[in-house]
Amino acid sequence: MATRGSRTRVGKYELGRTLGEGTFAKVKFAHNVDTGENFAIKILDKEKVLKHKMIGQIKREISTMKLIRHPNVTRMYEVMASKTKIYIVLEFVNGGELFDKIASHGRLKEDEARKYFQQLINAVDYCHSRGVFHRDLKPENLLLDANGVLKVSDFGLSAVSQQVREDGLLHTTCGTPNYVAPEVINNKGYDGAKADLWSCGVILFVLMAGYLPFEDSNLMQLYKKIFKADFNCPSWFSTSAKKLIKRILDPNPETGLVKRQTRFTSKCPANEIISKIEEAAMPLGFDVKKSNYKMKLQGEKTGRKGHLSIATEIFEVAPSLYMVELRKSGGDTLEFHNFYKNISTGLKDIVWKSEEEMRGEGGGSVGS
Repeated sequence: MATRGSRTRVGKYELGRTLGEGTFAKVKFAHNVDTGENFAIKILDKEKVLKHKMIGQIKREISTMKLIRHPNVTRMYEVMASKTKIYIVLEFVNGGELFDKIASHGRLKEDEARKYFQQLINAVDYCHSRGVFHRDLKPENLLLDANGVLKVSDFGLSAVSQQVREDGLLHTTCGTPNYVAPEVINNKGYDGAKADLWSCGVILFVLMAGYLPFEDSNLMQLYKKIFKADFNCPSWFSTSAKKLIKRILDPNPETGLVKRQTRFTSKCPANEIISKIEEAAMPLGFDVKKSNYKMKLQGEKTGRKGHLSIATEIFEVAPSLYMVELRKSGGDTLEFHNFYKNISTGLKDIVWKSEEEMRGEGGGSVGS
């Protein structure tokens, strides 16, 4: 690291103003003196990182983030190190935070909120498919570029954006847990994919409502509201938006999105999705009943726990993007997973993102 006048140089980068600061890291504006391009550089204190035994985790996360190439995720370009510091060179996003729009103009119209939600889900899906989880999605992580495209920051660097308190345990930097899933608050082991999805649900609510679904000045009361999913959708939410948010913000593991069920996203029209599921299920010995965007599949054979029955529902999560959920409503869970493996071949033409891609390899098992 060299100092020229009052400017500090790191390799070919000239460092400028501080953009943000945390316990382990400081983020500075940087200018590439060779190309004239602007970047953000996250500067980590090696001593602090070593003291808290985080070097292995940070190395793993950095190696994964180098592989992430997605238009809705801030890109990592390179990593450098000196004797005392680690420098992570990141894409500089200059359009401000998405939530500044709400602060200055109020809530968004539903179609605009869904546009941003689709970009957020695309980013989250992509990273989960590579085993990278955010675990701390919140307003400060949702940035906009000069063209208004959403960029999720700090993906895969969750350990860096966390704080170690006197008890030596990791705690998230967010002052309030408004965006955090119940199991994360509980401090139990949790599924990174599920926790991120919950945060996405809270974010969608805020975009459309202009306020938080869970809020209370008393922290314990706030926890209770989150554990019970005690919230009400405003009257101006459409029926499909209410339904989607209630499915995502469901704290009950029996009915929540990631228990005894599987899901995938599709860009095909809803009627085509229904036809394909029907075509694939009938040769496997299932009776199919249809009603609107719902289907009921009933197995003809009696399994270990009676007839296997599956409820299928299609949700429009954004324009031309559907989430298809297949949920076991009767019978044996293992038979349900075998059924899904068998039916998957017939559905491959309509699947955009599969369960595995959405949850990533570190996401825990479904229906455990």
